[in-house]
Amino acid sequence: MNENTAKRKAAVWIAVVFILGLALGGVFGYFYGHRAVVIAGPPILSEPERRARRLDQMTRELSLTDAQRSQMDALLLQIHKDFQAVRDKNTSQLESEMMDARHKSREQIRAILTPDQLPKFEEFLKRLDEERKRNTPPQAGGAPPPSR
Repeated sequence: MNENTAKRKAAVWIAVVFILGLALGGVFGYFYGHRAVVIAGPPILSEPERRARRLDQMTRELSLTDAQRSQMDALLLQIHKDFQAVRDKNTSQLESEMMDARHKSREQIRAILTPDQLPKFEEFLKRLDEERKRNTPPQAGGAPPPSR
């Protein structure tokens, strides 16, 4: 093989690698950029903003009068409060049931452990509860769950 042929082959390989790099960079860049757009999604609206948007939509589609719009706004606010109360009740009931089940299961585990194993289990529970606190968003007005 002469020197010119070797140089040509090297130049072709460099060009192929460069073109493949550009193509892969473009593909990955597109998917990364598209992923960021999809994740961002629409902005999260506050409850008053959602209610106002819904009220505007109902006013347009149902041709509400000013008096009906005022009544509808008050009614939508009351409905929101009612549903929020149900969600809060269910959440607190669920939390209470989870704490009871956790307490019962821990007592059952303690019953089968030896006295030497109990301190290790208590330390294990302490780490478990700390991890749960770190991974659980804070509740409004709620105390952290007891470890026992």
